[in-house]
Amino acid sequence: MRPGLRLLRIARPYRGLLALGLLTTFLASLLDGIVLVLLVPLLKHLFGTAGELRSGSTQLEAMMHRLVEPLVAGLTPTEAAGRLVVLLVLGLLLKNVLSYASSQITVGVQEGLVRDLRTRMFSHLLTLELGYFQRIGTGSLVSWIITEVDQTKAVVTASLVALFRNVVVVGVTLVVLSQISLTLTLLTLVFVPPLVLVLQVLVRRLRLHARARAKERAEVTSTVAERVGAIRLIRSYGEEGRESARFAAQANRYRKRVIRTQRFSSLTGPITEVFSGFLVILIIWAGTRPELLGLAQPLAPEAIIVFLMAALRLTSPLKTISSFPALMAVALASAERVFEVLDQPSRETDRPGEGAARFEREIVFDAVSFRYGDGDPVLSEVSFTLPRGKVVALVGPSGAGKTTLADLLPRFHDPTGGRILMDSVPLTRLTRGSLRGLMSVVSQDTVLLNDTVFANIAYGSPGATEAQVEAAAEAASAAGFIAQLPDGYQTIVGERGARLSGGQRQRVAIARALLRDPPILILDEATSALDTASERLVQQAIDRLMAERTALVIAHRLATVRDADEIVVLDAGRVVQRGTHDELFRAGGLYRRLYDLQFRDEETTLAAGL
Repeated sequence: MRPGLRLLRIARPYRGLLALGLLTTFLASLLDGIVLVLLVPLLKHLFGTAGELRSGSTQLEAMMHRLVEPLVAGLTPTEAAGRLVVLLVLGLLLKNVLSYASSQITVGVQEGLVRDLRTRMFSHLLTLELGYFQRIGTGSLVSWIITEVDQTKAVVTASLVALFRNVVVVGVTLVVLSQISLTLTLLTLVFVPPLVLVLQVLVRRLRLHARARAKERAEVTSTVAERVGAIRLIRSYGEEGRESARFAAQANRYRKRVIRTQRFSSLTGPITEVFSGFLVILIIWAGTRPELLGLAQPLAPEAIIVFLMAALRLTSPLKTISSFPALMAVALASAERVFEVLDQPSRETDRPGEGAARFEREIVFDAVSFRYGDGDPVLSEVSFTLPRGKVVALVGPSGAGKTTLADLLPRFHDPTGGRILMDSVPLTRLTRGSLRGLMSVVSQDTVLLNDTVFANIAYGSPGATEAQVEAAAEAASAAGFIAQLPDGYQTIVGERGARLSGGQRQRVAIARALLRDPPILILDEATSALDTASERLVQQAIDRLMAERTALVIAHRLATVRDADEIVVLDAGRVVQRGTHDELFRAGGLYRRLYDLQFRDEETTLAAGL
């Protein structure tokens, strides 16, 4: 379905308001024409030609004579003109009140559409697979959800309101003109087909450039978002100059895209103006030649004046109508970008037949394999069991697949081979919401929101009390530094927790996981950002909370997983060893090599001390 039609379907809840807006627009445009024709009797009284119709009077003059003469009968020319001026003022006031009401209704509809579309897009983003966010930059998504969505409202304002209003104005004006001289009116219409043909050529080029501009704008937004987030890296390596030059080049490319787009968009106005100018010249030339118009004598001065005013008033609506394709081209290019996102298949929706998750006995990884898209396998035939109340640790060199394996448990991804079972039920038969409700995750990439410390700890536990939040912070060794913050638990932590140190951010994240008090914990390098003293305190707290709970722990520092009930050693996505620390230490192999690399100096020191 075309983007324009899809937008109109989304705007369907506003059809009542749209109808009201179109009605007020129609009435305002109709009054505009009435005010215009009232000028004929007013000018007659001002010129002193009011009274009986002269020979060869136009249909408009005859109609206004029949309508207006009863209103001014018996009045002097000055009094009659005054009464007509009052009617004109009242008509203008009512017309502008209706125009104002129409504009307010239009704003309400278009902003409601933008809100609905933006909300739908954001909600849909939350259902997409994680791989999509790795392929599409954050800046691009921000640009689409803010800028591109905002551009789409022109489809409603340009097509359903502005276009309708100007078409009605043109229609009413043409009726007025035809009542003065049908022949002269037809002559004016000769200019319309060439204007339409020229504008069609412009619109085709404009739409192509509008799409390219939208893409370039998204890339600029993405660059800004990424580089601001990497400001420490840029300064550490002294890349300010290079980054400035790179961004300047990108900004210049965007400037060229905008100029190319505006080059075609701006042509619509001048072309319309030129056509309108020729139209006015034609009217003046033809209006002074009665034989050309098939009249016995020239048009009356008041008729010529009203015809010229009406013709000149056609310029603005004709310009708007002619620019409609350009506006629509830009808006539809943005709409296409928005619908590209909305058309991405949702991965986070529950499918028929999926039930609520319950965990009583064990989680089994049965020959689990996984790959990202068409890439090489990340995991191959991984099998182990995670009994309830036990701790299983995943260790291995960097890139072994530990984090990917842990991501499969809350169904951030689904295995591409094999299966994961919870109490003998495949995870793919359980709803994601109920499954994740059994878990808390603390990853090595700590994520805090630009909110208070309290809100960040209580995230995912909306009903948590102040006492519960403070208890979780105490257990994570976070209460001490929180008390020293300017506003305590109400301190705003900044974007991604920028106002806190790395260790503080990590402890807030751990407190958030502990507050949820789930039966399953996933700890991915949970203590990686803590200093030695804090790590010891937090590790003790985690050990206490993991009692009688099930935990999947990932760590490069093997000291944190010595007490695990089982250690699964991964290498290149495969299980190469399994067992307790003592068993693996005695068996040698990869685990022993990793252990020796980390603890050789420590063991030597301890041996010397003994």
